[in-house]
Amino acid sequence: MINSSKPYRILIVAPSWVGDMVMSQTLFKLLKKQYGDNCQIDVLVNEWAIGIVARMPEVSNVLVNPFAHGELALLKRIKLGWSLRKNHYDHVYVLPNSLKSALVPFFAGIKRRTGFVGEMRYGLLNEVFKLDKVALPKMIDRFCALANHGLRPHQIDSPSFVIDKNNQQNILSKFSLALDLPVICLCPAAEYGQAKRWPTMHFAKLADMLQDAGYQVWIVGSAKDQSIANEIVAHATNLKRLVNLCGKTNLVDVVDLLAAAIAVVSNDSGLMHIACAIKNLNVFAIYGSSSPVFTPPLSETARIIKIDIECAPCFARTCQFGHYNCLYHITPQVLFSQLIKCSK
Repeated sequence: MINSSKPYRILIVAPSWVGDMVMSQTLFKLLKKQYGDNCQIDVLVNEWAIGIVARMPEVSNVLVNPFAHGELALLKRIKLGWSLRKNHYDHVYVLPNSLKSALVPFFAGIKRRTGFVGEMRYGLLNEVFKLDKVALPKMIDRFCALANHGLRPHQIDSPSFVIDKNNQQNILSKFSLALDLPVICLCPAAEYGQAKRWPTMHFAKLADMLQDAGYQVWIVGSAKDQSIANEIVAHATNLKRLVNLCGKTNLVDVVDLLAAAIAVVSNDSGLMHIACAIKNLNVFAIYGSSSPVFTPPLSETARIIKIDIECAPCFARTCQFGHYNCLYHITPQVLFSQLIKCSK
């Protein structure tokens, strides 16, 4: 029984991938439906995700997870857990399936500790569900099932971010970006690997076609994506309205930049999921080795771009055959024609 006289305090141990972090908002929305204003949701995230989580209106407080990917640091985890005891959390949902991710909630003394079995976490978690990948094929199904007795809820609401118009205007001014012509954003990276990346020459050809048709094109991404963006610029023949913004903005600034566009072309990546969380933004999600069955674009204005090929989806980081036909055979002309239709 929940005491309605005080907030029901929930801690979320968030995933470490951008796309998964975005999709976890489906769980936050479900919890808000269940508990209403009586629910306070705090999220423990890696530092890079602070700004993204702050754009989720369901979240009350954002806490920093100081641990690097794969780092055990047992003593530090114990100390962090003890420091969280003062917050008096009633419930924690541990979204990653690793043993490490369940340590902090255990040492924080949180009474209800919910998650999937994962790396044999019995004891660390005391409300444990066995993951049925057939019954819960999508990542959002799995997140939300944790708050629904291990079962997929009847309805799952898609992620939706708050846009900061003041920050958007500041970024536009900083980079001398105008909105006199419609903007198409390109998100050419995918941290998972090359088998999820549409060829840079295809991106370059599409950028040329769009500029010739009267659009301006912005390439967005992190500093790690600069080499990919540079390849696109090198292959492009029209540079008049092609702007490379990779590495020049932080992740939350990219949210506001994408919101200024009429459409986004993206690989199956974290930025694709971010774009889908922006209301009324047309998103063209390109799938190669991955599958939209598992991580679909969560937007009514998103379109899945893929071809049927015998070896896909293989879920590999690189193509075992070396041809990358699942991506190469998606032509720039296909994307261009669909972009033109959606912008009319």
